[in-house]
Amino acid sequence: MPGPGVTPVPADTVRAGDGSGPIELLLVEDDAGDALLVEELLVDGNVHNRLTWVRSLQEARAELAGGGRGRCVLLDLHLADAQGLDALKIVLAEAPEAAVIVLTGLAEAEAGLAAVSAGAQDYFVKGQLEPEWLGRAIRYAVQRKQAELSAAALQAGRLRAEENARLERGLLPNPLLTTDQVTVVPRYRPGRATSLLGGDFYDVVETPDGAVHAVIGDVAGHGPGEAALGVCLRVAWRSFILTGARGARLIELLEELLLAERDDDESFVTLTTLTLTPDHRTAIVLRAGHPAMMLRESDGPVRLVEPEGGMALGLIPGLGEWPEEEVPLAPGTELVLFTDGLFEGEVGPGGKRLDLDGLLELAGRSRHLDAAGFVDSLIADAEEASAEYGGLGDDVAVLSLGWKNR
Repeated sequence: MPGPGVTPVPADTVRAGDGSGPIELLLVEDDAGDALLVEELLVDGNVHNRLTWVRSLQEARAELAGGGRGRCVLLDLHLADAQGLDALKIVLAEAPEAAVIVLTGLAEAEAGLAAVSAGAQDYFVKGQLEPEWLGRAIRYAVQRKQAELSAAALQAGRLRAEENARLERGLLPNPLLTTDQVTVVPRYRPGRATSLLGGDFYDVVETPDGAVHAVIGDVAGHGPGEAALGVCLRVAWRSFILTGARGARLIELLEELLLAERDDDESFVTLTTLTLTPDHRTAIVLRAGHPAMMLRESDGPVRLVEPEGGMALGLIPGLGEWPEEEVPLAPGTELVLFTDGLFEGEVGPGGKRLDLDGLLELAGRSRHLDAAGFVDSLIADAEEASAEYGGLGDDVAVLSLGWKNR
Protein backbone atom coordinates (compact mmCIF):
# COMPACT_ATOMS: atom_id res chain seq x y z
CA MET A 1 0.00 0.00 0.00
CA PRO A 2 1.53 3.35 -0.97
CA GLY A 3 1.73 6.16 1.56
CA PRO A 4 -0.79 8.97 1.78
CA GLY A 5 -1.07 11.04 -1.37
CA VAL A 6 -2.64 10.87 -4.82
CA THR A 7 -3.61 7.59 -6.44
CA PRO A 8 -3.52 7.57 -10.28
CA VAL A 9 -6.80 7.05 -12.17
CA PRO A 10 -7.10 3.66 -13.91
CA ALA A 11 -7.23 4.17 -17.68
CA ASP A 12 -10.17 1.84 -18.33
CA THR A 13 -12.54 3.00 -15.59
CA VAL A 14 -15.99 4.45 -16.22
CA ARG A 15 -16.84 7.94 -15.02
CA ALA A 16 -19.13 8.00 -12.02
CA GLY A 17 -19.79 11.72 -11.98
CA ASP A 18 -21.51 13.96 -14.50
CA GLY A 19 -19.22 13.03 -17.36
CA SER A 20 -16.98 16.09 -17.07
CA GLY A 21 -14.03 14.32 -15.44
CA PRO A 22 -12.97 12.16 -12.50
CA ILE A 23 -14.50 12.70 -9.09
CA GLU A 24 -12.09 14.28 -6.63
CA LEU A 25 -12.07 11.84 -3.71
CA LEU A 26 -10.46 12.56 -0.37
CA LEU A 27 -10.10 9.50 1.87
CA VAL A 28 -9.56 10.39 5.52
CA GLU A 29 -8.50 7.10 7.11
CA ASP A 30 -5.74 6.40 9.63
CA ASP A 31 -5.69 2.64 9.04
CA ALA A 32 -3.54 1.66 6.03
CA GLY A 33 -5.37 -1.65 5.59
CA ASP A 34 -8.77 0.01 5.41
CA ALA A 35 -7.38 2.62 3.02
CA LEU A 36 -6.08 -0.14 0.72
CA LEU A 37 -9.48 -1.85 0.84
CA VAL A 38 -11.25 1.34 -0.23
CA GLU A 39 -8.78 1.85 -3.07
CA GLU A 40 -9.34 -1.68 -4.36
CA LEU A 41 -13.10 -1.30 -4.13
CA LEU A 42 -12.91 1.89 -6.19
CA VAL A 43 -10.96 0.09 -8.90
CA ASP A 44 -13.28 -2.91 -8.88
CA GLY A 45 -16.31 -0.66 -9.00
CA ASN A 46 -15.01 1.28 -12.03
CA VAL A 47 -15.22 4.57 -10.16
CA HIS A 48 -13.52 7.26 -12.24
CA ASN A 49 -11.70 9.15 -9.51
CA ARG A 50 -8.64 10.98 -8.42
CA LEU A 51 -8.02 9.67 -4.92
CA THR A 52 -6.09 11.48 -2.24
CA TRP A 53 -5.49 9.61 1.02
CA VAL A 54 -4.65 11.33 4.31
CA ARG A 55 -4.31 9.83 7.77
CA SER A 56 -5.56 12.67 10.00
CA LEU A 57 -8.12 15.43 10.19
CA GLN A 58 -5.33 17.99 10.25
CA GLU A 59 -4.07 16.75 6.88
CA ALA A 60 -7.64 16.65 5.58
CA ARG A 61 -8.18 20.30 6.49
CA ALA A 62 -5.09 21.26 4.51
CA GLU A 63 -6.37 19.34 1.48
CA LEU A 64 -9.85 20.83 1.77
CA ALA A 65 -8.61 24.40 1.98
CA GLY A 66 -8.69 24.69 -1.81
CA GLY A 67 -12.44 23.97 -1.96
CA GLY A 68 -13.90 22.45 -5.11
CA ARG A 69 -17.49 21.79 -6.10
CA GLY A 70 -18.01 18.11 -6.92
CA ARG A 71 -15.51 16.81 -4.38
CA CYS A 72 -16.42 13.81 -2.23
CA VAL A 73 -14.91 13.02 1.17
CA LEU A 74 -14.81 9.48 2.55
CA LEU A 75 -14.43 10.07 6.27
CA ASP A 76 -13.55 7.56 8.97
CA LEU A 77 -15.32 8.59 12.17
CA HIS A 78 -12.47 7.33 14.36
CA LEU A 79 -9.26 9.28 13.80
CA ALA A 80 -6.39 9.96 16.13
CA ASP A 81 -7.12 13.69 16.20
CA ALA A 82 -10.95 13.66 15.96
CA GLN A 83 -13.78 11.33 16.89
CA GLY A 84 -17.35 10.82 15.71
CA LEU A 85 -19.55 13.73 14.73
CA ASP A 86 -16.88 16.24 15.77
CA ALA A 87 -14.77 15.12 12.82
CA LEU A 88 -17.77 15.42 10.49
CA LYS A 89 -18.63 18.91 11.70
CA ILE A 90 -15.08 20.09 11.10
CA VAL A 91 -15.03 18.67 7.57
CA LEU A 92 -18.41 20.25 6.75
CA ALA A 93 -17.20 23.59 8.08
CA GLU A 94 -13.97 23.42 6.08
CA ALA A 95 -15.62 22.25 2.85
CA PRO A 96 -19.34 23.15 2.78
CA GLU A 97 -19.56 22.30 -0.94
CA ALA A 98 -18.14 18.77 -0.55
CA ALA A 99 -20.26 15.63 -0.39
CA VAL A 100 -19.34 13.55 2.67
CA ILE A 101 -19.74 9.80 3.14
CA VAL A 102 -18.78 8.49 6.57
CA LEU A 103 -17.19 5.11 7.22
CA THR A 104 -18.13 3.34 10.45
CA GLY A 105 -17.43 0.08 12.21
CA LEU A 106 -19.68 -2.98 12.19
CA ALA A 107 -21.48 -2.05 15.38
CA GLU A 108 -21.95 1.64 14.58
CA ALA A 109 -24.97 1.84 12.30
CA GLU A 110 -26.57 4.36 14.65
CA ALA A 111 -23.48 6.57 14.38
CA GLY A 112 -23.85 6.48 10.61
CA LEU A 113 -27.48 7.56 10.79
CA ALA A 114 -26.54 10.35 13.19
CA ALA A 115 -23.88 11.51 10.73
CA VAL A 116 -26.45 11.69 7.92
CA SER A 117 -28.71 13.74 10.17
CA ALA A 118 -25.76 16.05 10.86
CA GLY A 119 -25.08 16.73 7.18
CA ALA A 120 -23.35 13.70 5.62
CA GLN A 121 -24.81 12.44 2.34
CA ASP A 122 -24.47 8.74 3.23
CA TYR A 123 -22.64 6.22 5.44
CA PHE A 124 -21.08 2.79 4.99
CA VAL A 125 -20.13 0.04 7.43
CA LYS A 126 -16.57 -0.92 6.58
CA GLY A 127 -17.11 -4.66 6.78
CA GLN A 128 -20.05 -4.52 4.40
CA LEU A 129 -18.56 -2.52 1.53
CA GLU A 130 -19.20 -3.74 -2.00
CA PRO A 131 -17.61 -2.22 -5.12
CA GLU A 132 -20.89 -1.54 -6.90
CA TRP A 133 -22.53 -0.05 -3.83
CA LEU A 134 -19.59 2.20 -3.09
CA GLY A 135 -19.46 3.56 -6.63
CA ARG A 136 -23.19 4.20 -6.68
CA ALA A 137 -23.06 5.86 -3.25
CA ILE A 138 -20.27 8.22 -4.33
CA ARG A 139 -22.04 9.16 -7.54
CA TYR A 140 -25.35 9.81 -5.80
CA ALA A 141 -23.69 11.65 -2.92
CA VAL A 142 -22.04 14.11 -5.31
CA GLN A 143 -25.26 14.60 -7.25
CA ARG A 144 -27.33 15.11 -4.10
CA LYS A 145 -24.83 17.62 -2.77
CA GLN A 146 -24.84 19.57 -6.02
CA ALA A 147 -28.65 19.55 -6.03
CA GLU A 148 -28.63 20.74 -2.42
CA LEU A 149 -26.23 23.57 -3.26
CA SER A 150 -28.28 24.55 -6.30
CA ALA A 151 -31.46 24.59 -4.23
CA ALA A 152 -29.75 26.71 -1.57
CA ALA A 153 -28.49 29.15 -4.22
CA LEU A 154 -31.98 29.36 -5.72
CA GLN A 155 -33.50 30.05 -2.32
CA ALA A 156 -30.85 32.69 -1.61
CA GLY A 157 -31.68 34.30 -4.94
CA ARG A 158 -35.36 34.35 -4.08
CA LEU A 159 -34.63 35.92 -0.71
CA ARG A 160 -32.41 38.54 -2.34
CA ALA A 161 -35.17 39.31 -4.83
CA GLU A 162 -37.72 39.66 -2.03
CA GLU A 163 -35.38 41.89 -0.04
CA ASN A 164 -34.68 43.97 -3.13
CA ALA A 165 -38.41 44.38 -3.70
CA ARG A 166 -38.83 45.59 -0.12
CA LEU A 167 -35.96 48.03 -0.54
CA GLU A 168 -37.41 49.21 -3.84
CA ARG A 169 -40.73 49.98 -2.20
CA GLY A 170 -38.86 52.02 0.40
CA LEU A 171 -36.41 53.81 -1.87
CA LEU A 172 -38.71 54.39 -4.83
CA PRO A 173 -42.00 55.55 -3.34
CA ASN A 174 -45.14 56.83 -5.00
CA PRO A 175 -45.33 60.63 -4.72
CA LEU A 176 -47.79 61.78 -2.06
CA LEU A 177 -49.80 64.35 -4.00
CA THR A 178 -53.38 65.61 -3.98
CA THR A 179 -53.00 68.11 -6.84
CA ASP A 180 -52.94 67.03 -10.46
CA GLN A 181 -51.03 70.15 -11.50
CA VAL A 182 -47.56 68.77 -10.74
CA THR A 183 -45.56 66.72 -13.21
CA VAL A 184 -43.29 64.22 -11.44
CA VAL A 185 -40.98 61.93 -13.42
CA PRO A 186 -38.77 59.70 -11.24
CA ARG A 187 -36.21 57.23 -12.59
CA TYR A 188 -33.82 54.83 -10.91
CA ARG A 189 -31.07 52.79 -12.57
CA PRO A 190 -28.94 50.48 -10.38
CA GLY A 191 -25.17 50.40 -10.88
CA ARG A 192 -23.64 47.67 -13.04
CA ALA A 193 -21.73 46.15 -10.11
CA THR A 194 -24.77 44.52 -8.49
CA SER A 195 -27.79 45.26 -10.68
CA LEU A 196 -29.59 45.79 -7.39
CA LEU A 197 -30.70 48.89 -5.59
CA GLY A 198 -28.08 50.98 -3.84
CA GLY A 199 -28.35 53.93 -1.50
CA ASP A 200 -29.83 56.56 -3.85
CA PHE A 201 -33.32 57.70 -2.83
CA TYR A 202 -35.95 60.30 -3.62
CA ASP A 203 -39.44 61.37 -2.57
CA VAL A 204 -42.13 63.95 -3.34
CA VAL A 205 -44.79 65.14 -0.86
CA GLU A 206 -47.51 67.80 -1.00
CA THR A 207 -48.50 69.50 2.24
CA PRO A 208 -51.94 70.98 3.07
CA ASP A 209 -50.74 74.52 2.30
CA GLY A 210 -50.32 73.55 -1.38
CA ALA A 211 -46.52 73.46 -1.32
CA VAL A 212 -44.78 70.54 -3.01
CA HIS A 213 -41.63 69.21 -1.35
CA ALA A 214 -39.01 66.97 -2.94
CA VAL A 215 -35.78 65.29 -1.92
CA ILE A 216 -33.05 63.37 -3.71
CA GLY A 217 -30.16 61.80 -1.85
CA ASP A 218 -27.19 59.46 -2.12
CA VAL A 219 -25.79 57.28 0.67
CA ALA A 220 -22.07 56.77 0.08
CA GLY A 221 -21.26 53.16 -0.73
CA HIS A 222 -23.09 50.20 -2.23
CA GLY A 223 -24.94 47.23 -0.82
CA PRO A 224 -27.92 46.32 1.32
CA GLY A 225 -26.69 48.32 4.30
CA GLU A 226 -26.55 51.53 2.30
CA ALA A 227 -29.89 50.74 0.66
CA ALA A 228 -31.51 50.19 4.06
CA LEU A 229 -30.06 53.47 5.31
CA GLY A 230 -31.43 55.22 2.25
CA VAL A 231 -34.90 53.81 2.98
CA CYS A 232 -34.63 54.99 6.58
CA LEU A 233 -33.66 58.53 5.57
CA ARG A 234 -36.30 58.73 2.86
CA VAL A 235 -39.09 57.70 5.24
CA ALA A 236 -37.77 60.05 7.92
CA TRP A 237 -37.67 62.96 5.45
CA ARG A 238 -41.33 62.39 4.53
CA SER A 239 -42.29 62.20 8.20
CA PHE A 240 -40.38 65.36 9.11
CA ILE A 241 -41.93 67.26 6.18
CA LEU A 242 -45.44 66.22 7.18
CA THR A 243 -44.83 67.31 10.78
CA GLY A 244 -43.64 70.77 9.70
CA ALA A 245 -39.83 70.55 9.81
CA ARG A 246 -38.27 72.99 7.35
CA GLY A 247 -34.98 74.63 6.48
CA ALA A 248 -31.75 73.81 8.27
CA ARG A 249 -33.66 72.12 11.09
CA LEU A 250 -34.87 69.47 8.64
CA ILE A 251 -31.29 68.72 7.60
CA GLU A 252 -30.16 68.61 11.23
CA LEU A 253 -32.83 66.05 12.06
CA LEU A 254 -31.79 63.87 9.13
CA GLU A 255 -28.16 64.06 10.22
CA GLU A 256 -29.10 63.02 13.75
CA LEU A 257 -30.92 60.02 12.33
CA LEU A 258 -27.95 59.17 10.11
CA LEU A 259 -25.58 59.20 13.07
CA ALA A 260 -27.89 56.88 14.99
CA GLU A 261 -28.43 54.40 12.15
CA ARG A 262 -25.14 54.20 10.26
CA ASP A 263 -22.85 51.22 10.73
CA ASP A 264 -19.57 53.15 10.86
CA ASP A 265 -18.27 56.66 11.46
CA GLU A 266 -17.30 57.17 7.81
CA SER A 267 -20.76 56.86 6.24
CA PHE A 268 -22.11 60.10 4.83
CA VAL A 269 -25.04 61.25 2.73
CA THR A 270 -25.47 63.97 0.14
CA LEU A 271 -28.91 65.33 -0.62
CA THR A 272 -30.93 68.19 -2.02
CA THR A 273 -34.31 69.06 -0.58
CA LEU A 274 -36.56 71.75 -2.00
CA THR A 275 -40.02 73.26 -1.78
CA LEU A 276 -42.08 74.44 -4.73
CA THR A 277 -44.15 77.29 -3.32
CA PRO A 278 -47.93 77.29 -3.81
CA ASP A 279 -47.76 80.40 -6.03
CA HIS A 280 -45.70 78.37 -8.54
CA ARG A 281 -43.02 81.08 -8.70
CA THR A 282 -40.20 79.88 -6.46
CA ALA A 283 -38.22 76.84 -5.42
CA ILE A 284 -36.67 77.06 -1.95
CA VAL A 285 -33.57 74.88 -2.09
CA LEU A 286 -31.21 73.40 0.52
CA ARG A 287 -28.18 71.38 -0.60
CA ALA A 288 -26.00 69.17 1.57
CA GLY A 289 -22.95 68.25 -0.50
CA HIS A 290 -25.14 67.26 -3.45
CA PRO A 291 -24.56 68.11 -7.14
CA ALA A 292 -26.19 70.99 -8.96
CA MET A 293 -29.61 70.64 -10.55
CA MET A 294 -30.97 71.50 -14.00
CA LEU A 295 -33.60 74.06 -14.93
CA ARG A 296 -35.44 73.27 -18.14
CA GLU A 297 -37.38 76.33 -19.26
CA SER A 298 -40.04 76.21 -21.94
CA ASP A 299 -38.51 79.04 -24.00
CA GLY A 300 -34.82 78.76 -23.18
CA PRO A 301 -31.85 76.41 -22.95
CA VAL A 302 -31.32 73.82 -20.25
CA ARG A 303 -29.04 75.27 -17.62
CA LEU A 304 -27.34 74.17 -14.42
CA VAL A 305 -28.23 75.86 -11.13
CA GLU A 306 -26.06 75.34 -8.07
CA PRO A 307 -27.52 77.14 -5.07
CA GLU A 308 -25.29 77.77 -2.10
CA GLY A 309 -25.12 74.70 0.10
CA GLY A 310 -23.45 73.05 3.05
CA MET A 311 -21.44 69.90 3.67
CA ALA A 312 -22.72 66.38 3.32
CA LEU A 313 -24.50 64.85 6.28
CA GLY A 314 -22.26 62.91 8.65
CA LEU A 315 -18.89 64.36 7.57
CA ILE A 316 -18.40 66.62 10.61
CA PRO A 317 -21.45 66.00 12.79
CA GLY A 318 -22.90 69.03 14.49
CA LEU A 319 -20.87 71.63 12.61
CA GLY A 320 -22.74 71.79 9.32
CA GLU A 321 -24.63 74.85 8.10
CA TRP A 322 -27.22 74.63 5.34
CA PRO A 323 -28.53 77.96 4.03
CA GLU A 324 -31.77 78.21 2.09
CA GLU A 325 -31.71 79.79 -1.35
CA GLU A 326 -34.68 80.85 -3.44
CA VAL A 327 -34.61 79.96 -7.14
CA PRO A 328 -37.12 81.91 -9.28
CA LEU A 329 -39.21 79.75 -11.61
CA ALA A 330 -40.36 81.14 -14.93
CA PRO A 331 -43.62 79.77 -16.34
CA GLY A 332 -43.17 76.28 -17.72
CA THR A 333 -39.93 75.59 -15.84
CA GLU A 334 -39.05 72.03 -14.85
CA LEU A 335 -36.49 71.20 -12.17
CA VAL A 336 -34.34 68.12 -12.78
CA LEU A 337 -32.50 66.67 -9.77
CA PHE A 338 -30.05 63.77 -10.06
CA THR A 339 -27.36 61.84 -8.24
CA ASP A 340 -23.70 61.84 -9.24
CA GLY A 341 -23.89 58.42 -10.89
CA LEU A 342 -25.43 60.16 -13.91
CA PHE A 343 -22.28 62.14 -14.78
CA GLU A 344 -19.37 60.24 -13.20
CA GLY A 345 -19.11 57.52 -15.86
CA GLU A 346 -15.84 57.38 -17.83
CA VAL A 347 -16.19 58.60 -21.41
CA GLY A 348 -12.58 58.75 -22.56
CA PRO A 349 -9.04 57.47 -21.99
CA GLY A 350 -7.14 58.33 -18.84
CA GLY A 351 -10.22 58.24 -16.65
CA LYS A 352 -11.93 61.15 -18.41
CA ARG A 353 -15.45 61.52 -17.03
CA LEU A 354 -18.64 62.98 -18.44
CA ASP A 355 -18.89 65.54 -15.62
CA LEU A 356 -21.56 68.23 -15.38
CA ASP A 357 -20.50 70.10 -18.52
CA GLY A 358 -20.80 66.95 -20.60
CA LEU A 359 -24.15 66.17 -19.00
CA LEU A 360 -25.41 69.65 -19.85
CA GLU A 361 -24.37 69.13 -23.46
CA LEU A 362 -26.34 65.87 -23.56
CA ALA A 363 -29.35 67.62 -22.02
CA GLY A 364 -29.32 70.20 -24.81
CA ARG A 365 -29.92 67.48 -27.39
CA SER A 366 -33.20 66.44 -25.75
CA ARG A 367 -34.55 69.76 -24.52
CA HIS A 368 -37.50 69.61 -26.96
CA LEU A 369 -38.88 66.37 -25.44
CA ASP A 370 -41.55 66.13 -22.76
CA ALA A 371 -40.49 65.51 -19.16
CA ALA A 372 -40.47 61.70 -19.34
CA GLY A 373 -38.75 61.65 -22.72
CA PHE A 374 -36.15 64.15 -21.55
CA VAL A 375 -35.22 62.13 -18.44
CA ASP A 376 -35.11 58.82 -20.31
CA SER A 377 -33.02 60.30 -23.10
CA LEU A 378 -30.61 61.90 -20.62
CA ILE A 379 -29.95 58.58 -18.90
CA ALA A 380 -29.69 56.68 -22.19
CA ASP A 381 -27.24 59.23 -23.65
CA ALA A 382 -25.07 59.11 -20.52
CA GLU A 383 -24.99 55.32 -20.71
CA GLU A 384 -24.10 55.40 -24.39
CA ALA A 385 -21.32 57.94 -23.83
CA SER A 386 -19.67 55.71 -21.23
CA ALA A 387 -20.44 52.31 -22.82
CA GLU A 388 -16.97 51.92 -24.36
CA TYR A 389 -15.36 52.44 -20.95
CA GLY A 390 -17.51 50.16 -18.82
CA GLY A 391 -20.79 52.05 -18.64
CA LEU A 392 -22.30 53.82 -15.67
CA GLY A 393 -20.87 52.04 -12.66
CA ASP A 394 -22.80 53.85 -9.93
CA ASP A 395 -26.51 53.99 -9.13
CA VAL A 396 -28.42 56.73 -10.91
CA ALA A 397 -31.51 58.51 -9.58
CA VAL A 398 -33.19 61.31 -11.53
CA LEU A 399 -36.24 63.32 -10.46
CA SER A 400 -37.98 65.85 -12.70
CA LEU A 401 -40.80 68.00 -11.36
CA GLY A 402 -42.68 71.11 -12.32
CA TRP A 403 -46.12 72.72 -12.51
CA LYS A 404 -48.38 71.69 -15.40
CA ASN A 405 -50.36 74.96 -15.64
CA ARG A 406 -48.84 78.31 -14.81
